[in-house]
Amino acid sequence: MAKQRTSWRCQQCGYSAPKWLGRCPDCGEYATFVEEAVAVASAAETHAAARTPVALGDVVASAAQRTPTGIPEFDRVLGGGLVRGSLVLVAGEPGIGKSTLLLQAAGALGDRGSRVLYVCGEESAEQVKLRAQRIGASDGISLLPETDIATVEATALAERPALLIVDSIQTMADRELSGVPGSVGQVRACAARLMRIAKEEGVTVLLVGHVTKEGVIAGPRVLEHLVDTVISFEGDRDHTLRIVRATKNRFGSVSEIGIFEMEEEGLKAVGQPSGALLAGRTEDVAGSCVMVAVEGSRPILVEVQALVTPSYLQMPRRLATGIDTARVLQVLAVLERRAGLAFGPHDVYVSVAGGIRISEPGIDLPLALALASARTDRPVPSGTVAFGELGLTGELRGARQADTRLREAARLGFTMAILAPGRVASVTDGISVAQPRLIADALVGAGVRG
Repeated sequence: MAKQRTSWRCQQCGYSAPKWLGRCPDCGEYATFVEEAVAVASAAETHAAARTPVALGDVVASAAQRTPTGIPEFDRVLGGGLVRGSLVLVAGEPGIGKSTLLLQAAGALGDRGSRVLYVCGEESAEQVKLRAQRIGASDGISLLPETDIATVEATALAERPALLIVDSIQTMADRELSGVPGSVGQVRACAARLMRIAKEEGVTVLLVGHVTKEGVIAGPRVLEHLVDTVISFEGDRDHTLRIVRATKNRFGSVSEIGIFEMEEEGLKAVGQPSGALLAGRTEDVAGSCVMVAVEGSRPILVEVQALVTPSYLQMPRRLATGIDTARVLQVLAVLERRAGLAFGPHDVYVSVAGGIRISEPGIDLPLALALASARTDRPVPSGTVAFGELGLTGELRGARQADTRLREAARLGFTMAILAPGRVASVTDGISVAQPRLIADALVGAGVRG
């Protein structure tokens, strides 16, 4: 028989220690250690017979079988649809629309005759029914209000659904473990059992995951390594736009995004995301510049806003929303050193309007133009877009898919584009292109610096 012992495990990162610690030495969090029972196997139990490995050339591989969810924007993020036997984690803040989107997808699949098992660990069957009526989801969905992972596993093996949705993985519990639901050990064990169902039985499994107050997925890091695809929700619950992004995808691209709008009837796909993100924009105002970003294969126009105001604090503020703060600080340093603009005694606020987050280097140039415009109180000319990377020596570097970005800007009526020097294969009629070599020249050409 296996002997029982206990260990202390951090609920943030999974670090294990033989005794309780006030502060985790791995992730640095305080008061996160919980005692868990650990089974120590005997020598007889750990003995295993050797297996004959399979030559790579003898493995027969076929293309992944995809099933469209009926929601084109969601299918775009997944890479074309749900892959049979895959394990997908959908994470986001509470109330942002995770359960609504999955219920809509389940309803669309149910309308086409697919068997869907929806495990509602956070809500009762009546609550799910009310939401389904509100969003118009199909009744062809089987509900299982259960938090015991053994019962969920047995039901899935008996029902053999095409799609299994677990809402959420943090509510599932394994009775063989002593930890509470949502602890590192419980999440790891429950996810492993669901992975076996997906891989051995060919059932597509969708997991709903929580996020912490820092915005990262709750539970052990191994959960993200275990699943095939990680889908994250972005956006503010106080706004209607929701951005769905794949941060990991073993069966497709991780750069595609889907844009939805939260309505009374559920999440509705936004057909023209650039128009939605630029809606309500005021032209000829200092501190604003439009950027053409590329997310996957889709060009999207977003507005980069900046506010520079005298500071009354000993340490001026540097706050950014939708942009990495380190990138903002780097652009500020380049503008001060290479363009002669002083931001030291000023508070600087930067935001990407619409709730979308931009991480590509092409945001450097529009960010610099917006900051310079806010500092000099000179607006960027109406009808101007910009994109490009900014080097530490003040030089501008090109961004990928420049032709695609220019065509999208011309389609929306923009007449001027500022980008880094480089060959543009085909300049769209109706839009003129300026390609300065240095950031100082770009500021002068845009009229935000004399």
